[in-house]
Amino acid sequence: SFHQKKAMNKHQSHAAASTTEAPKDTRLGFTGVTSFTVANMIGTGVFTTLGFQLLDLHTPFALLALWIVGGLIALCGSLVYGELGAAMPRSGGEYHYLSVIYHPAVGFLSGFVSLTIGFAAPVALACMALGHYTESLFPEGVTAQMIAVSALLIITAVHMWSVRGGSRFQNVFTLLKLALIVAFIVCGVAAGGDKQPFLPVPDGAGWRELLSPAFAVCLIYVSYAYSGWNASAYVAGEVRDPQRTLPRSLLWGVTIVAVAYVGLNATFLSLVPHEEMEGKLQVGFIAAQHLFGPTGASLMAGVIGLLLVSSISSMIFIGPRVSQVMGEDYTLFRFLSHRSRRGTPAVAVAVQSAISLLFILSGSFEQVVTFSGFILSLFTFLSVLGVFVHRRRYPEAERPYRTWGYPVTPILFLMLTGWTMVFLLIEKTSESVLGIFTLGIGLGAYAVCRGWEMMKRYKEHREQVAERVAADTSATRKKKRATCPE
Repeated sequence: SFHQKKAMNKHQSHAAASTTEAPKDTRLGFTGVTSFTVANMIGTGVFTTLGFQLLDLHTPFALLALWIVGGLIALCGSLVYGELGAAMPRSGGEYHYLSVIYHPAVGFLSGFVSLTIGFAAPVALACMALGHYTESLFPEGVTAQMIAVSALLIITAVHMWSVRGGSRFQNVFTLLKLALIVAFIVCGVAAGGDKQPFLPVPDGAGWRELLSPAFAVCLIYVSYAYSGWNASAYVAGEVRDPQRTLPRSLLWGVTIVAVAYVGLNATFLSLVPHEEMEGKLQVGFIAAQHLFGPTGASLMAGVIGLLLVSSISSMIFIGPRVSQVMGEDYTLFRFLSHRSRRGTPAVAVAVQSAISLLFILSGSFEQVVTFSGFILSLFTFLSVLGVFVHRRRYPEAERPYRTWGYPVTPILFLMLTGWTMVFLLIEKTSESVLGIFTLGIGLGAYAVCRGWEMMKRYKEHREQVAERVAADTSATRKKKRATCPE
């Protein structure tokens, strides 16, 4: 039909409007993109949330099932993002997908949240955590805030310098991160004599906890630990052969992290008496003390510090790709789309890190991170729902990869994520309402951008009309002179 052809033309124009691409020799391959996904997921969450889960859940079966369900949610989401990324291979992630599938205003809101909260606040949080974990390793007088600011500035400089250099930096620290986690798990297995009774049998008590409201509470913590599973979707414009590389990197990244998370939590639960970890934030330190003795805490401080360097690096690399694409689409943000000679979106990197620096110096970002959970979940929910809308609106679109298990996998993601969002809205009402208020600010910013674009087009139109009038007047005068010679 006419409407389907019109929609298809719109999709092709959006898909063709690729990001200002990095030079081909600086683009990321499968290993580089996968390492960003893994690094963006593995942060402080897996080392800090088990103690809070133990307050409500007590059976090993329910506790490990929690991490398996969280991995299943991330895996289902990554399967859908693989199709969307292959069909619309442009940097920006949800910003680009939602703009094409629904309306540019929806995509703008997603990009606005990513620019102001989605990446800048977690970067600041990870930098401050790095400062607190490693403060004891530095000479007296070096404060946690000084370490946080220094880490932010150094890693920002690396990613402003070059895409290839940032990718190599990321690969090295991601491999270190995985090696350290594997080493910790192996050491825990080797310490068989000191193990606690641990048998994740699906008995009646375990199933009751699995189906309880407490399980939904704990799933929020696990979702936080798994956040970042969609990382490679944000850098599609930096990837070699994105139609093939993106789906593979998403699937492998999520699978690697899920296996690491289940193994690490099984190690924690088998090493330490559960009551000793209940309500405690630093379960990694407690487990290290049981595993390595009195020096374990200091060792774990250095380990978590290395893990956080990788997480900070991945978020500093990925976040600016969203604001860069927004700069390409909106004149008001055009300065964010500038690339350096080495292909990095240097201005966008600097702006995001400046916002992170403000969070670090003010120390007032904890609530921002809390309320951002509902909003960020909302946009991933809309993106996964968008695979149904996209297939209906653009049935003729090229799809190099199709979602495995469709429609079951996206429906499963929507059900589990929707369940978590409803719970957040009920139990964290003030934070959720504050997040919705942020969307209102974003809509205001979108209206300003659209008004700016309309004024610019109107001005250009007036100039064109004036030029045509001047040209017609000149032609008329010449004609008069030719027909009425003096």
